[in-house]
Amino acid sequence: MAALLDRRNFLASSLAFAASLKSAEPSANFPTDARHRLSVSTYPFRSVIGPGKMTLAQFAAKIVETFGVYGIEPWSRHFESVEPAYLAGLNSAFQKAGVRVVNLPCDVRVTLCGSSQDREASLITYRKWIDAAIALGAPSIRVHVPRGDLSCAVESLKAVAGLGAEKNVVINLENDNPGTEGPTRVLKVIETVNSPYLRSLPDFCNSMQIQNDKAYNTRSLAALFPHAFNISHVKDVEVDNGKTFRVDMDEIFAIAKKAGYRGYFSMEYEGELDPYEGSKQLIAAALRNLS
Repeated sequence: MAALLDRRNFLASSLAFAASLKSAEPSANFPTDARHRLSVSTYPFRSVIGPGKMTLAQFAAKIVETFGVYGIEPWSRHFESVEPAYLAGLNSAFQKAGVRVVNLPCDVRVTLCGSSQDREASLITYRKWIDAAIALGAPSIRVHVPRGDLSCAVESLKAVAGLGAEKNVVINLENDNPGTEGPTRVLKVIETVNSPYLRSLPDFCNSMQIQNDKAYNTRSLAALFPHAFNISHVKDVEVDNGKTFRVDMDEIFAIAKKAGYRGYFSMEYEGELDPYEGSKQLIAAALRNLS
């Protein structure tokens, strides 16, 4: 019974805090030098990072030498644990490598729009990743917009944003899954919650998969970037079910600049090249636009 009451108290306090979110903007010191604004996402390196392969720490040790940038965006499934001892060791490895963590993309099992017990467990899971972000000095985590009706997505993500606001950790929503995370739905959730701790993560190419329409992608990113705080995913091409979708990177960097975006750009190469070579090509294009 005590454990049940503790869980109920946690859920109630999360919802109460979400109802009175801080009005102040989240704080972060963003670099202005072009190379220091760039990051490498570990997601494209799924074939080389993982059990029996390279660890996150080993990959991080090669970033500066290999790519000439100083950011890492470690994917949640590349973590061995979120226990404090593991995170402390990982943080030491990142510092030794000379890289900063720009965001934690969280692809974890949660059910925000399920039963009250499911929602409660989901908030506990996300709180662990918020704590991981703090341990690694990351300004944010990325979560997914839950399936279900819009009102549930709004209320549950308001609660997640409340958890982030407690710790000065931004919660990012990405234009990702076409079914639940199209740019229109992402924007509706962000604007309805209206919290400085719930922001957009504009992905250069993901919205092309919805309509394969360059004008649609351009409009979507022009709407998303004003809501972005610290992270954007850079890619020039997406390959999905045999179809190839390409975007004009120069145009998108111009959109980000017009929106006054000051955060990081993380390379998330998804084309047919080797991810090392593909990431290097994205970095070269980013430096051309930012320098």
